[in-house]
Amino acid sequence: ARAIPETFLYCNIIFYCANTELIKPRTRTHLLFSSEQMKSLQIKTSNEMHDPKRLDSYYLTTQRLLFLAGSSRKEITENWEWLEQNLLQTLSIFENENDITTFVKGKIQGIIAEYNKSHDIREDDDTDKFKEAIAKFRKLFVMPEEEKLVNYYSCSYWKGKVPRQGWLYLSINHLCFYSYLLGKEAKLVIRWADVTQLEKNATLLLPDMVRVSTRCSEHVFSVFLNINETFKLMEQLANIAMRQLLDNKGFEQDRCLPKLKKKSPKKVSALKRDLDARAKSERYRALFRLPKDEKLDGHTDCTLWTPFNKMHILGQMFVSTNYICFTSKEETICSLIIPLREVTIVEKADSCNVLPSPLSISTKNKMTFLFANLKDRDFLVQRISDFLQQTTSKIYFEREITGSLSSSDDEVSSQQGSVLSCSPQRSALGSEGDSDRQFNLNDNRVPTATQALMTMYRRRSPEEFNPKLAKEFLKEQAWKNHFTEYGQGVCMYRTEKTKELVLQGIPENMRGELWLLFSGAINEMATHPGYYEDLVEKSMGKYNLATEEIERDLHRSLPEHPAFQNEMGIAALRRVLTAYAFRNPNIGYCQAMNIVTSVLLLYAKEEEAFWLLVALCERMLPDYYNTRVVGALVDQGVFEELAHVCVPQLYDCMQALSVISTISLSWFLTLFLSVMPFESAVVVVDCFFYEGIKVIFQLALSVLDANIHQLLSCKDDGEAMTILGRYLDSVTNKDSTLPPIPHLHSLLTDNGEPHPEVDIFKLVRSSYEKFGSIRADVIEQMRFKQRLRVIQAIEDTTKRNVVRTIVTETPFSIDELEELYTLFKAEHLTSCYWGSTSNPMSRHDPSLPYLEQYRMDLEQFKVLFALLFPWACGTHTDDLALRVFRLLDHNADALINFREFISGLSVLCHGDLTEKLKFLYKIHVLPGGCLNVQHSVFCVVKKMHTPDYRTYMRLWNQETKAKLENMKDLPKLNQSQFIELCKTLYNMFSEDPSEQELYHATATVTSLLLEMGEVGKLFCSPARRTDEEDEDERIPPSRSKQERHHLEDSSPKDSATSSAMLISDDETKDDTSVSSYSVLSAGSHELQCEDIAEDTVLIRSGAAAAGHHGRSGLPHSASIDKDWAITFEQFLASVLTEQALVQYLEKPVEIAARITNAKNVRKVGHQHMSVSDYEISLSG
Repeated sequence: ARAIPETFLYCNIIFYCANTELIKPRTRTHLLFSSEQMKSLQIKTSNEMHDPKRLDSYYLTTQRLLFLAGSSRKEITENWEWLEQNLLQTLSIFENENDITTFVKGKIQGIIAEYNKSHDIREDDDTDKFKEAIAKFRKLFVMPEEEKLVNYYSCSYWKGKVPRQGWLYLSINHLCFYSYLLGKEAKLVIRWADVTQLEKNATLLLPDMVRVSTRCSEHVFSVFLNINETFKLMEQLANIAMRQLLDNKGFEQDRCLPKLKKKSPKKVSALKRDLDARAKSERYRALFRLPKDEKLDGHTDCTLWTPFNKMHILGQMFVSTNYICFTSKEETICSLIIPLREVTIVEKADSCNVLPSPLSISTKNKMTFLFANLKDRDFLVQRISDFLQQTTSKIYFEREITGSLSSSDDEVSSQQGSVLSCSPQRSALGSEGDSDRQFNLNDNRVPTATQALMTMYRRRSPEEFNPKLAKEFLKEQAWKNHFTEYGQGVCMYRTEKTKELVLQGIPENMRGELWLLFSGAINEMATHPGYYEDLVEKSMGKYNLATEEIERDLHRSLPEHPAFQNEMGIAALRRVLTAYAFRNPNIGYCQAMNIVTSVLLLYAKEEEAFWLLVALCERMLPDYYNTRVVGALVDQGVFEELAHVCVPQLYDCMQALSVISTISLSWFLTLFLSVMPFESAVVVVDCFFYEGIKVIFQLALSVLDANIHQLLSCKDDGEAMTILGRYLDSVTNKDSTLPPIPHLHSLLTDNGEPHPEVDIFKLVRSSYEKFGSIRADVIEQMRFKQRLRVIQAIEDTTKRNVVRTIVTETPFSIDELEELYTLFKAEHLTSCYWGSTSNPMSRHDPSLPYLEQYRMDLEQFKVLFALLFPWACGTHTDDLALRVFRLLDHNADALINFREFISGLSVLCHGDLTEKLKFLYKIHVLPGGCLNVQHSVFCVVKKMHTPDYRTYMRLWNQETKAKLENMKDLPKLNQSQFIELCKTLYNMFSEDPSEQELYHATATVTSLLLEMGEVGKLFCSPARRTDEEDEDERIPPSRSKQERHHLEDSSPKDSATSSAMLISDDETKDDTSVSSYSVLSAGSHELQCEDIAEDTVLIRSGAAAAGHHGRSGLPHSASIDKDWAITFEQFLASVLTEQALVQYLEKPVEIAARITNAKNVRKVGHQHMSVSDYEISLSG
């Protein structure tokens, strides 16, 4: 009990002694003991229990008693009296001990809940021990609360040949290690986003070792208590980081823990359990091809009665929100998927010796599944009933919505097998007859495909009969017999017999139905009725880069097939591709999607083809079709690794010729559809939908193995590609009933003899015989390894391209630019981890041009400004950073890219005196378009919802044009802006060795400029002044007011070290300032317009000072003199009169030293720790 009212508090502990308790009969005994005494079972009482003479007054009992512990006897007495008044009298009513126990537990739980509610205490799953580890982690590595620790492990870190025993802390974004041994402290921090390789291996000296590699170093950890658990967690965290770099979707905590396990482990953090649950859900979805939002609730061992072979098969039952699934211990024996939308009855059968704890589940298609040997059967049935009730309520709610929109009773009744979709519901999708209804998704001029295109263009007369048709008929009969014996539809038993039928080839008429079933697309289509129609309507008439590319590729998709030689097939393909581009803008459209989708349309209806494409792009081929085809590159690396293991004699040759990287993309992206004859490639697609990507790897290895001798004799890549092209072109399907379709191979073959025909079924069977041992989990392990390599290679390519683009525009070297880019990116990622004022989605978009992929907002810029920019000093830094940020933000979107960042840094580090002064002048002449940073942020976020690539192209072109700016083009500096410029100058020299001399020089310059401004007013004629006043009146008053308000708000607060210095009359009377004015502040850093009038003194040497003060000084009022202004030429000329200022501004800046300092600041623990990997630091 963690939180109890004051009347019930006793050292935060309630002790339940399990078996024996020490009590005193007929008297109340006060127990006083410490936690250490409790551990050793040494209990003392106030009656001196250790006295042997008094032992006769005690006895042992097996009853459970509640012991109270308190800091004093008085506290215990008060609490016991509270128990007597509130509990003991009530307990006499109950007849048995069970009722008493239930009442007391309920009473205490109610008190705790009430206390927690009144004191706003949240339940926390983390143990006190883990909370201590969290506090230690944040203190050691200076991590904010946003950085969540997942788990920590004891291990050794190898620095050279010396191991250091310590603790490894794994958080969401970092891997950290700490050791304190023999007076020496060691720390290590590595960001997951910079891990390039993570592997577990064993050596003779280190049997269990984890190697973590980054771009610049390698780290080895060993001596783990549970290396498998540690490595699995490290893999998952690194994978999350790669996902963030890939598509900018941050990690979201998944609070849905496995519910079937009533005793969840308490030695790990709640976040660790969440991550474990997330990993289990991912494996569960992949195993049964379920929708990507399905979450596993739990699993348990059981047996399943299989009527087709009259056996009880041992396996595991999985229960999730919408599905009950089963898989046998031996994968190939049997698997089963039961959607809860299909379930009608769940009941417990009578137990017997032969069938203990049975559970019967019946479905709508009259199938009954019998499970047995279930542990916690009652609990399991309750969970299934809860989920079933939720599903039923969704179905009833859907009926009410769609029933009013449907015009026929058939449409309403067909919805019983559907679950309500989150998308707008307008029509139902259910039975076969209903889904055949005519609807037009484009317009009245273009016909719509209402059935699979293959059925509309099959060139075959009914009387035609030949051996091929006879074989096709036998295949159909075999499948019908299979459906009779094993069931039909999504609840079908999937066995080795099913796989055997798939390898023999799916009949043409059944291909679309079975593709939907095996891919799992049938589930998403059933749970999203009307979604496709709504998506097509919303995407109609929309124009973007994806639709432009789709239009360009429409007529290149299977042009040899008659279905795509007319407008009906082309229109259907256009609708499916466009609808998917709008469903998933992160992918949009990628070449090769048109080829795959055209084949899907041949065998499936239009909506079915859409959901097959969803399953393909989002689940079965993840990340294949994004802008950088990351998934295909990852599998290319997996294929190379498999080739090295399976065909080692060929691997070195293929690597030397760079053939594997060339062939794998075209083979994998189109599932061999672009390199094989059509009738043969669809057999590959059959196997792919049934068993996934392992089929593609097996087939690719078989092709290499079949041509191993010819490939070993190749002299160049062209010859190797020709051999492989001719081989694939010769793969035939002798069972196909389709007319031969000319195959337009992309590679030119030589004039040699054609390759002998290769039967596709023999090739597939050969791939299973030779390489069928490849397991899906092994492929996923290889994918993780390759994903790290591929994504980090893409990040390196992005950095090189950015540096190459701007290296000619700046004096910085390539190495300096790369270091600056690393810091720029690290600061961006840190703010994505730990929060920022703007949305990370608007600042990181991998689909944009290289320079725009990482962008920085004001808060991030302030951090780097303080570390890298030479003018950053004291508390005035944030105000100056704001001004510099607004100047660099050319498009006023409240974000700056790396080019804009470097342009400002280049001026301050390598610019000449005039450029630096112009930069200083411009940051105080506020541009009219970017006065309100907060307002511009909102504008940009609104724009980013509908990005137009043409806008980015225009901005790109504008950035590449050199902007020549004349001094005379710069606007004049008014009085309020001049005040801000003076504050900037006075605060710029804090802690400089020549600080006093620079202050005197600044006083001289500002006094001179004040006099110039006053003199300028004398030359302003009344007529001209009237014209200027008229111009001021034409400016909206709200805007000028906003300027003044923002200008005042931007001044820094509460500074004493960097404020303008108080200068006495004697200090200003020197030979260099005989005829100049000096602005003198009374020490207040908040220099407002009112401060100028009251606290500022204008000093002039000689007797003329007093006479000129009334005319030349600022008036003693709170208003700004609108006629006062200076030009940039005057500002430049005044600064040039002071040699101290000139020398300070011309002083060279060593950016390398600032970069090193920025890294060192983060090493010792900056508030925004963004250094991803630094060498282990040792301190005595």
